[in-house]
Amino acid sequence: MSTVILGGAGFVGLNLARHLLAGGGSVRILDRSPPPPPLLRALAAPTGRLDVASGDVTDPAALSSAIRPGTDAVVIASAVTADAAREAADPAPILAVNLSAMVPILEACRGAGVRRVVNLSSAAAYGTVGAECLSEDLPARPESLYAVTKFASEAVLARLCGHWGLDGVSVRLSAVFGPFERDTGLRDTLSPQAQIWAAVRAGIPALLPRPGMRDWLYAPDAAAAVARIIDAPRLGARLYNVSSPVTWPVLAWGERLGRSRLARPGFVCRLAAPGEAPTIALHGGTDRPPLATDRLRDELGWEAAHGCDASADAFLAWQEMQDDVR
Repeated sequence: MSTVILGGAGFVGLNLARHLLAGGGSVRILDRSPPPPPLLRALAAPTGRLDVASGDVTDPAALSSAIRPGTDAVVIASAVTADAAREAADPAPILAVNLSAMVPILEACRGAGVRRVVNLSSAAAYGTVGAECLSEDLPARPESLYAVTKFASEAVLARLCGHWGLDGVSVRLSAVFGPFERDTGLRDTLSPQAQIWAAVRAGIPALLPRPGMRDWLYAPDAAAAVARIIDAPRLGARLYNVSSPVTWPVLAWGERLGRSRLARPGFVCRLAAPGEAPTIALHGGTDRPPLATDRLRDELGWEAAHGCDASADAFLAWQEMQDDVR
């Protein structure tokens, strides 16, 4: 399998690249900036099976150079994950990367005869749907510009793939965290877990405004799900949720890190006391409902492998491995 990951230097793209390489595939990453050398080493890519190209997903020439005949799958992982301040100050790049780039991307895929196109969308596309569990059949009410562009990208993908005979599918990822996550300048909403880890390393308290109950998705699990979708001979739907089947509080995740030998003196993870300012942003005043995962489980037999404790332990092991190779 030969896979091109657009925006592959982001943390979801790097987790997917690592999973595909470990499974024997070949990967080409297209991104404006290459991953830092320590992260490239962490991919553990066999010789000749990883190619990193510099280029912008809004540039048709860069896309044609990266998406060549013989490419089995293209994964669209490029996105500007903007907060309200960025969308108010500079909306044009958000629209260009998250939505307008879909046309030249699909044109390049059509020209190269790509077998499958996978668009990484977001749970944010659901918006303020009033439901206890968010299934793919629910009508979406996206609000932020990021959510609006992700939802629109799903519709554009479906429409143009229908016109051009491409096999395209969108996946709505839940709240992803884990290995390779860093501030690239394109993500204004670093996960609470990444913020807690920064506090662990600095030896300062991580103060949460609330426990943060959500269907958190460990990044290697997200990668395994996307790989399963890439590999499937046929797909029964054009939209899949990718999430954990259970919810848990990020507070408990941080507390587990605090009990590890990697925690420095001064670190504690707890709720902010009345009148005390939280230091960890949960990106909103409420916890959204979980995503339904039945469709992916029933069709492709996939479920997330990491809950709260398992993801914390795996994350700590990952960080120890990175410390060893630095």
